[in-house]
Amino acid sequence: MVAEIISIGTEILMGNITNTNAVYFARQCAALGIDCYYQDVVGDNEERMTQMIRTALDRSDLILLSGGLGPTEDDLTKEVVCKVMGEPLVEDPHTRALIQSYMESHLKSNPDSAITANNWKQALVPEHGIVLDNENGTAPGLIIEKNGKTAVLLPGPPIEMKPLFEERVIPYLRSKQEDILYSHMIKICGIGESAVETEILDLIDSQTNPTLATYAKTGEVHLRVTAKAENEEKALALMAPVEEELKKRFGDHIYTTDEEVTLEEAVVHLMKKRNLHLTTAESCTGGAVASRIVNVPGASEILEQGLVTYSNEAKQRYLGVSKETLEQYGAVSAQTAREMAEGGCCHTGTEACIAITGIAGPGGGTPEKPVGLIYMGCSVNGKTTVKEYQFRGNRTKIREQAVVKALTLLRYCILKQ
Repeated sequence: MVAEIISIGTEILMGNITNTNAVYFARQCAALGIDCYYQDVVGDNEERMTQMIRTALDRSDLILLSGGLGPTEDDLTKEVVCKVMGEPLVEDPHTRALIQSYMESHLKSNPDSAITANNWKQALVPEHGIVLDNENGTAPGLIIEKNGKTAVLLPGPPIEMKPLFEERVIPYLRSKQEDILYSHMIKICGIGESAVETEILDLIDSQTNPTLATYAKTGEVHLRVTAKAENEEKALALMAPVEEELKKRFGDHIYTTDEEVTLEEAVVHLMKKRNLHLTTAESCTGGAVASRIVNVPGASEILEQGLVTYSNEAKQRYLGVSKETLEQYGAVSAQTAREMAEGGCCHTGTEACIAITGIAGPGGGTPEKPVGLIYMGCSVNGKTTVKEYQFRGNRTKIREQAVVKALTLLRYCILKQ
């Protein structure tokens, strides 16, 4: 099955909103084993929408559309798709009743509002289509099948679109396929993309089913293992030997096999397991490491303090970095990073501290200490490790790389003990 993704909305073309729906659809298609060769965006214009939908139906078996199902005049998706596919629109009493109930509930919280006539436009559905009840809004999702082609129409807001897709569209699409793709994600940190790919070239060259694909992220590499089978049990059996081989080759560099788990979540979970408490001591990253940690629910169980010691005076006052070290070696040095990490533990009473000092640019670099030079110190239970890194890119990129590397170093130092 070949799918095409069409996002409807002038606001997307103008850059007023980010088109996250297309990314979501693409990932879902990949997980379902549906090929996707085209992604399109079109504004709220009937002529251009008609042309794009006709083209999509000519070259694809399935089109996934989001947006343009609202009650206003410029919401044209349903009308245009039905016109192109030769499907009349009729009012659906069930959908009208759901809209009535939803609007009445809305009016209780918004007494100044009113149900307007254009709301009932959303009760018009394709005569022979499949209606997907929307519990989070007034626009139902729709599936239209005609002449071997299928169009799936979903509301634009992700809070409405995703539940409809996951609860109704995925089972529908699976019912149309003999074999389904199942996949697991193995996430690796501390090794670069080239090194990872070199390590698994033999697996890639010999792959048939399951398959193995690499995805490079900032400071991480993700490996997706995908198997095609008639059910999940058989797919898992196919994937198991490959996953075991990857674990043998990459060992502790694998921080999770759960696609939803982030690096910071893995670190927080590890610290909870080891009953460790953390202080972050940051200079050039300006609190970004602490921010990543705080993204994790329950981070308060392990994060005691986050210190941004940007100036030399702050490094001395809050972390106990000696004046002599700063004068002799400079703020950006292995010696300062070590004293920052050890001082962070000493001054806050935590078992662990990750410290970062460096030159994020664009200015401030010298031939001896260029832009992108970062030193990190990590102290865990009295043992301190210091690392030197040289990152490339603009200021934002350098800081992003430093944050990921700091989380990786913290995890490494904990595992090492």
